[in-house]
Amino acid sequence: MATPRVHVKKGDTVMVITGKDAGKKGKVLSVEPARGRVVVEGVNIVKRHTRPTQKMPQGGIIEKEAPVASSNVMLFCNKCNRPTRIGRQILADGTKTRVCKKCGEVID
Repeated sequence: MATPRVHVKKGDTVMVITGKDAGKKGKVLSVEPARGRVVVEGVNIVKRHTRPTQKMPQGGIIEKEAPVASSNVMLFCNKCNRPTRIGRQILADGTKTRVCKKCGEVID
């Protein structure tokens, strides 16, 4: 099976479009291209029960972000202030950039 293409990068601002966190905005903390998933700040919070370790002597219940499917997030354009699809464009100097499909703003 081919790996799914991930359309967002680390540091992008995205909006969740489906699921329990639909409508939330956040920054992409990490991308897992092999699994087609992204970790978004403040989205899909799960509780992990951890044992005491030398690094964390108290242990306990920790809340952290879990990955969500990349198909469930859309890149958020700051210019038009809404989620958008991404287009590719080659600039005059030959570099490829991502552009907002709705307003044409260069994202990279």
